Amino acid sequence: MNVTPPTRDMLDPIEYTSHDDLKALQLARLKWSVRHAYENVEHYRRSFDASGVRPDDLTELSDLAKFPFTMKDDLRQNYPYGMFAVPREKIVRIHASSGTTGQPTVVGYTQKDIDTWADMMTRSMRAAGVRPGDIVHIAYGYGLFTGGLGAHYGAERLGCTVIPMSGGQTERQVQLIQDFKPRVIMVTPSYLLAIADEFARQGLDPRDSSLEIGMLGAEPWTQAMRCEIEQRFDMQALDLYGLSEVIGPGVASECVETKDGLHIWEDHFYPEIIDPKTGEVLPDGEKGELVFTSLSKEAFPIIRYRTRDLSRLLAGTARTMRRMEKISGRSDDMLIIKGANVFPSQIEEQILLDNRLSPHYVLEVTRQGPLDNLDVVVEIKPDYENELASLADDCETMLKKHVKTVAGIGIGVRVVRVGQIERSMGKAKRVIDMR
Repeated sequence: MNVTPPTRDMLDPIEYTSHDDLKALQLARLKWSVRHAYENVEHYRRSFDASGVRPDDLTELSDLAKFPFTMKDDLRQNYPYGMFAVPREKIVRIHASSGTTGQPTVVGYTQKDIDTWADMMTRSMRAAGVRPGDIVHIAYGYGLFTGGLGAHYGAERLGCTVIPMSGGQTERQVQLIQDFKPRVIMVTPSYLLAIADEFARQGLDPRDSSLEIGMLGAEPWTQAMRCEIEQRFDMQALDLYGLSEVIGPGVASECVETKDGLHIWEDHFYPEIIDPKTGEVLPDGEKGELVFTSLSKEAFPIIRYRTRDLSRLLAGTARTMRRMEKISGRSDDMLIIKGANVFPSQIEEQILLDNRLSPHYVLEVTRQGPLDNLDVVVEIKPDYENELASLADDCETMLKKHVKTVAGIGIGVRVVRVGQIERSMGKAKRVIDMR
């Protein structure tokens, strides 16, 4: 599917400005943001003071490394409003995490923050090839999760027709795609595959649908997953990155003309890559943990927030701004199995090497004695379901061999029938910890 990239006259001037001008803007905004946080958020004042730094110590971009990190636990400990830098009366929107792993993290927005967010989503959508007048089907969840409303405001600002479907009701998702004929879908990659399965269940070919562009985010997904989605839908599948603590979706996005990593909108979000163990800032090109500092947020400035996402920074191609490589996993998603570090994305890549296996899988972690064991449960593709009894042993043997080659560990594998893996309506749950 060919999608026309934007011409220069469609872009914001900052997207193609010189590196010197971009750095000058970043430094000015960074000085403001650090001072704004220090003067208006007690947590930052205590944290900076304990580290022996003040806003005036920031005279160049590299000085940011002197300042302490912000962790998710810091946000939880200041629940609900302790991290806000403006009076609560100036907050026009509140979002929050699900809180399934502890106290929810709460973020707030002024009207200016909402406008910035919409602008960054508009920029991201334009980079993906979305144009005014397009029909956009949004299957990200609405509510406290930032995905649905972030995509919604960006699409409306771009001048699109929005179908605010939200997640779930998969049969109806297919019906509305067939009836309303959207050009664009915004959804998690795992749920888009569930939608593809529903097309097939109804005897429909998703390649015949109106969808040409998928803007997919909210969970790590591999290049192999992209190929699977693009083949099943005959669409361009582009990566969209964001997290609520930084602003929501629209922090970075792939450009359709290159699809070589996500350009970070560095005029609003300053990135660093650090060594996850030491906290040392790493040079561009080296892999580590992604850290963000907001440059323009009023209600909820965030200084050196450790995302736990693993990536590396690369020079810009389609835009002046640097790119972040596709997220390969999260430092807190890493499994240590028999002394080896394993990420779900590594397993996914090996699953999709076998065209008989589907992208629907879970990793079951169990413990026998002092060692952890990993079992991969993966569905056969519908085209091969009638041959499952004869193919299962070979599929299992091949996957064990591939994982052993890349990760150096032995695993268990069970190939199951179509529909045996629970479908997620949002972010996929890949790991079931049974220890």
